[in-house]
Amino acid sequence: MNQLVFILNTISINLQIPSTSIWDDPMVLFYTVVGFIFISAVLILVVASFLLQVLRQLTKEASIEAARQKGVEWKEEPSLWSKLMEWSNRSVPLEKEETVMLDHNYDGIRELDNFLPPWWKWLFYATIIWGGVYLAAYHLTDTLPLQTAEYEQEVSLADAQQKLLKASITGPVIDETNVEQTSDPVALADGKSTYTSICSSCHRMDGGGDIGPNLTDDYWKHGGDIRSVYAVVSKGVTGTNMIAWGTSLSPEKIRNVSSYLFSLRGTNPPNAKKPEGELFKPQAAQDSGAVKTVVP
Repeated sequence: MNQLVFILNTISINLQIPSTSIWDDPMVLFYTVVGFIFISAVLILVVASFLLQVLRQLTKEASIEAARQKGVEWKEEPSLWSKLMEWSNRSVPLEKEETVMLDHNYDGIRELDNFLPPWWKWLFYATIIWGGVYLAAYHLTDTLPLQTAEYEQEVSLADAQQKLLKASITGPVIDETNVEQTSDPVALADGKSTYTSICSSCHRMDGGGDIGPNLTDDYWKHGGDIRSVYAVVSKGVTGTNMIAWGTSLSPEKIRNVSSYLFSLRGTNPPNAKKPEGELFKPQAAQDSGAVKTVVP
């Protein structure tokens, strides 16, 4: 599911799709589609079950009428399901257990020489067959990659995408060592669009915090200046839900969304998450030169 969300986010960002409502959240779209498919499947099963019951009833009535016309007693044939259950669980009937009773006796406890249920035996055979297929697919041939090889393929693909992204960048490369906060309205609008598309699912649309921390107060876990925020967005935070967006967002977009976060400070949304991290003084950072506001 994480890969699907990542793909939807990347498509939305590359196409520059404006996001202004809850329906722009890819998680909402994903759960809506899954819910629709699930409800449709349930309705189809209900209708099919009802039609099957009607068909069985009509068949039963026709069979009863045919027996009556022939003057014979009608006996209901066991259903396919009944026959299947009887076959899969068949064993020696209780009244015939004496025929499979073993001679040994343990404190009055006797043992039956009964065979395993067919469903258990066929399930056991299926596991053996599946084990052979798995061994051939993963270890004897190159049909499917093992976890290490699959990881290396993913890393190679990510490296290739990052190289393409860097190759498409013109002008000075922005990173966490030289990024500067922007107040350009166009850049901030782009940052808001990016925030709504990929950040709001964890930090809420108003920045009040959900899975991720509250972005509207002055408490920050990894630093509250523009360079610290840029580094977190670009490289992510190991061991948390904050993934690295540097492989899918351009440096300009990361700068724009990082700059947009500062506009959320002090908005005090309702039901905001409690402060986390250490208190950061924006004005003190600006006075020391750690944060610079520029227009590209």
